Amino acid sequence: MDLELYGKTAWVSGGSRGIGKAIALVLAGEGVDVAISARTESDLETAAAEIRETTGRRVVRACGDTRVTSEVNTMADSVLGELGRVDILVNCAARPGGYVHDLEPGAHEALREDLDTKVVGYLRCIEAVAPRMKERRWGRIINIGGLASRSSTSLSGMRNLALVHLGKTLSDQLGAFGVTVNTVHPGATRTERTTTADAARVDNAIHRIVDAREIGWLVGFLCSDKASAVTGESIAAGGGVGHSVHP
Repeated sequence: MDLELYGKTAWVSGGSRGIGKAIALVLAGEGVDVAISARTESDLETAAAEIRETTGRRVVRACGDTRVTSEVNTMADSVLGELGRVDILVNCAARPGGYVHDLEPGAHEALREDLDTKVVGYLRCIEAVAPRMKERRWGRIINIGGLASRSSTSLSGMRNLALVHLGKTLSDQLGAFGVTVNTVHPGATRTERTTTADAARVDNAIHRIVDAREIGWLVGFLCSDKASAVTGESIAAGGGVGHSVHP
């Protein structure tokens, strides 16, 4: 299927490794010029070289911390200066699994860090590019959450649930301008950090760990005009993990 993304531009935060890099690779493979951002310059250099060599597309880097508003604005200025516009924003800059799992001393501080990184950090990036998307009357915003939002196993899971509310609210506010906002919830996903033992412990309907590329393919579809009717949604990509029914 031709997603008709050739010539679009994208900013993928957290794009130097893991799911973020896989998404950047998929988008670049569809003809998108990509900016990737992260906190470590050396990781960005390595990822950018790989994406560029694999796809032949333009890849630019922006180093910064999404927890710091001034750094987000600097990254946005750099990306806009290099690419001219941002058609697609994929927010993926967050610590896998979060900072806090159990109720223990200092849990509230760890939770504050979680929310500032994954919820407010995502919102900072959205604030930096959404006005220009509105002006052009086209845009795609994809927030990468996690299936901990649908279970009670970790206090950090509430950050992913907050992203669902954020996405739905912003979809209402931006839909009339041709901008869609969706949340993708990966489950256990194979990345460069995954060990053989991690992959063997997966318990889902497809009986295997999901590959990061598969998250990228879903994001690619949501970024296309073929998904223009999909907005404000929370979409799981965990291989059917769990037995709850979500109408």
